Amino acid sequence: MSRASDLDRFYDLLDRLEANVGGKRRLAECTGRMDWPERGVYFFFASGGAREATDQLRVTRVGTHAVSTGSGTSLWTRLRAHRGANRGSYEGGGNHRGSVFRRHVGWAMIERDELGDEYPRWGEGSTADRERRLAELAHERRVSEYIRALPFLWVHIGDEPGPESDRAYVERNAIALVSNFERDSVDPRSDEWLGRESPRNEITDSGLWNIAHVDERHEAGFLDRLADAVDGTSGL
Repeated sequence: MSRASDLDRFYDLLDRLEANVGGKRRLAECTGRMDWPERGVYFFFASGGAREATDQLRVTRVGTHAVSTGSGTSLWTRLRAHRGANRGSYEGGGNHRGSVFRRHVGWAMIERDELGDEYPRWGEGSTADRERRLAELAHERRVSEYIRALPFLWVHIGDEPGPESDRAYVERNAIALVSNFERDSVDPRSDEWLGRESPRNEITDSGLWNIAHVDERHEAGFLDRLADAVDGTSGL
């Protein structure tokens, strides 16, 4: 099968998943009180960019969690890190050092808006003290506003944490399938897509807010595993 055929099947599976869960969500409207599955894979879409010749929104971020043996991170914990804080000292903001998605979005905004002098230490280190986090809060809020507005879906895959988990397998191959990095472009992202402003060519070329696996080639068999997971996923 061709990559184009596999992409069509992939997006058809996402359409089926959307029907199963009752529609795409946005993090702006999500809370931990919703009945999230403990483990899964998530797919974020461009807000206004459809695939070529279809009305299906393009996938622009694929992610999962608990791919280290013994990890206790849940699906909602990972999504909440991307959403950011709803209350407290950093209300409306978040911690981009705990979310690579937030980090990449923030870097693209810095490039687009020429904010490098204002945020010279964005993405530096794995932690930051209160003073630096407050200095970065305005930008964290801009990142939150962008990410919280993106439509997304999730699929329940509940196997044990580890690098060989089905979640890691689906994530890796979904990224490899959708990525346009160093290959003929399929479903190119629009000129307005924020990722085009990223300083990382893996993002600008792949069309994804991902770095890992964008240069790989997918195994078509992952679509069968994804299909099984879609059939086993229901709404919140």
